[in-house]
Order: sequence, then C-alpha cells, then structure tokens
Amino acid sequence: MNLRLPGLAIACAFVIPVAQAQVLQPGLWELTSSNVQVENQSLDVNMLLGVLKQNTTPEQRAALEKQGINLGGQGVRVCLTPQQVASEAIPLTDPQSGCQQQITERKGPDWKFRFSCPKAQGAGTAHFVSDREFTTKVSGTFNATGIQQNGSMDTKAVWLGQDCGAVKPRS
Repeated sequence: MNLRLPGLAIACAFVIPVAQAQVLQPGLWELTSSNVQVENQSLDVNMLLGVLKQNTTPEQRAALEKQGINLGGQGVRVCLTPQQVASEAIPLTDPQSGCQQQITERKGPDWKFRFSCPKAQGAGTAHFVSDREFTTKVSGTFNATGIQQNGSMDTKAVWLGQDCGAVKPRS
C-alpha cells in the first residue's frame, strides 16, 4: 500500500478544537501523534516523522516555519502568543486551509468537536489535562493520496515553555 501520509500526519496534528483563554498557556507547544491508523493499518509515527524530516527541502521547511510549524523534537512544534490564547481562536491550522471546526459539546475538561477541511472531515474529542497538556482523539475520512481513506489518530500536546525560540507564531 503506497500512502502519502506525511501530509496527513501534519494536517491531522492540527485538527484540534479552539480552546478558551483559561485553558492553555501561551508559548511553545509540541504535538506528538500516536496510534495512527489508516484503513485499519497501524503506522509507525516515528518513522513517518523521520521520513518527513529527511524529505523536506529547505524551501519546504522555510514555508512551514513561515506558517508557524516547526518539525522538531518528537513531533511538530507551534508557538501560541498570549493574544492568540486570549482570542479563543487559537490558529493551529493555516487560516488559508479552508478548515472549519465546531465544538459540539463541552463537559469540564472534555470536549467533543467536528471538523471539515477540503481533504478531510470527521470528529474528535479533546481532554485538557491542565493548562500545559491536552490530548485529542480524531477519526474521519481523509484524501491525502487522491483516494478517500478512513483514519484515526491520537495526539498529545505538551507546553514546553513561554519562550518560543526560533519557532514563529502563526499570523
């Protein structure tokens, strides 16, 4: 099976719900994915991230960094400003992507949401462990290769600190 999944992994990593101001800390966040399944087949996320890092040209890496995405550590790093956290519209997806999210239920630290993108749609749950950690579970249909496929993944986001270093915030 020839799947072009690096794009899928990046797209899915950012399909997380908008968070209220008191839920998350501003600063550098690292998102790592696990339990990635496409058509009921498990994928090795570390291998996938390694391939993505190896095959990303300097130009592609610069374009990702310009969008506020940095491939570092064990996952994808993003920088959230205090203004972005306070706005209740945290821009973890590219504003030009055409993706939309809707929170369908909020019960304390557990939220349910739906998402729709030009090449993906589905639903998920988010659990806010603290203002420095949250997890998501997402499932849906994705069209990363020109063929509609079912997929799911878990993502863990961990706050690394207030200083974003070289990672630029999304604009």
